[in-house]
Amino acid sequence: MYLDFYGLSEPPFSITPDPRFVFLSERHRDGLAHLLYGVGQGGSGGFVQLTGEVGTGKTTLCRLLLDQLPEKTRIALVLNPLLSPVELLETICQELHLEFAQARGSIKALTDVLNAFLLEAHANGERVVVIVDEAQNLSVQSLEQVRLLTNLETPTQKLLQIILLGQPELRTLLDRPELRQLAQRITARYHLTPLEANETEVYVRHRLHVAGSERVPFTRLALRALHRRSSGVPRVINVIADRALVAGYARSLDSVSERLVEEAADEALLGGRRRRRTWHYTLAATAAAVAVVFALSWPRAPEPAAEAIAAVPPAVEPPMDALFESLLAKAPEYENQTWQRFAGLWNWTVDATAARALQDCSGLVASGLNCLRAQGPLNRLAALQRPVVLRLRAGDQFVSALLLGIDEGSARIELAGTSIDVPRALIELHWLGDYRALWRAPSFLPGTMLQGDSGPGVQWLRSQLALAEAQQGLPGDPSVDGTFDAELERRLRRLQLRLGLVADGIAGPETQMALAAYAPEGPRLVRLESKRG
Repeated sequence: MYLDFYGLSEPPFSITPDPRFVFLSERHRDGLAHLLYGVGQGGSGGFVQLTGEVGTGKTTLCRLLLDQLPEKTRIALVLNPLLSPVELLETICQELHLEFAQARGSIKALTDVLNAFLLEAHANGERVVVIVDEAQNLSVQSLEQVRLLTNLETPTQKLLQIILLGQPELRTLLDRPELRQLAQRITARYHLTPLEANETEVYVRHRLHVAGSERVPFTRLALRALHRRSSGVPRVINVIADRALVAGYARSLDSVSERLVEEAADEALLGGRRRRRTWHYTLAATAAAVAVVFALSWPRAPEPAAEAIAAVPPAVEPPMDALFESLLAKAPEYENQTWQRFAGLWNWTVDATAARALQDCSGLVASGLNCLRAQGPLNRLAALQRPVVLRLRAGDQFVSALLLGIDEGSARIELAGTSIDVPRALIELHWLGDYRALWRAPSFLPGTMLQGDSGPGVQWLRSQLALAEAQQGLPGDPSVDGTFDAELERRLRRLQLRLGLVADGIAGPETQMALAAYAPEGPRLVRLESKRG
């Protein structure tokens, strides 16, 4: 109804899932990292627990997880946990496409079927993960049955990983004394919190941008009210924002004011605060009826001047927004130049052909120089203090920008051959977390190191970890012993947690790159001058 009026190609605040509209705050990225850790840790077994209020994005993260599964991963997704222990086992067998007709109704027979399948999967190098959504609805008996499944193991490792997604009540449920054995097996916990005020603003801008809008029709005060009334819960933001746009369209208002958001929230939220007034309307009516009612009941006049502010968030001034968009449009022509500049920061001169090859960013790209494709929040990049290439969305394609400096509110990037300081919120509007990093490593370094390994690679790992711990003020061990023992794994997990990496205790490429970032050699992010005024 309001799409043409606000220059939209599709509804921006639909509550139906659409991967194009996914917005990942730093907490969402951390939550996804915990889920990926749960899948990736393989034979360590145990449980991963992700909780959050209704509408905070747990199911969205689950879908993203399913899209990023490692190879040779088998998933059993349980969406309806209101099941008896027997029904739960049957559902898991069904999700794994097992033949269990002869075992129906028998917990022992179903467990035997599962155990045989898990042993076969293990022999084939496959990992098996059970994901239970809305896990707060599991009965104590079903939870105990889930725990017993983690007893399926070989002499050296567990055969099954279980991820529990649920509302905060799940934490209360797992605190019950009779479930203490299960609680002790939870290896990773994460609670997904709502968006903060600035994230709500970026979230709204993101969805409007994906829907084709070239401006933000919400005033500054309206965005603040939207965050306050929704408490930062994405699903509630969508409902209130959609109703506010309906009301704005019905009154022919170019900008949605704080008052319209308050009224939309009153209608959308049961028990919400309603203002005392002599009239009342229902935004849930049909589109045509709403338009007629508002057209007859309200004069077509602008909102009070105090609220009719520019429809652009204060953190992003219109000139900067326009400059950034123009550079994004030109960026495809500068791809080779961006990568040549990136290589140059590491004293590596490449021609256009080598720059195009470098864009593949697949492991060793030059003698002693590796390129890593990874994903993470800006705060992690700030902690690493290394220049990286950000992959930004520009319309229907992605372009490269070189991150040169960052502070709490802004970042310095080189985009389309131009160095500019831009608000972090503007970058995050066009960035899904993908970046490319260069890092130096000795030729003897293996691709992955884990407990039980030994050799010069582990000696390098110990040396870099001690350097990182010293810089972070953590107690460490300067020993250069060449054995990867349990204590080294514990220290590595601790550092991974501090950096927001998957805390699996394995020194893979991303962890190695993070450790190499503590070496004094190589380029650093510049320090931005604080702006006053």
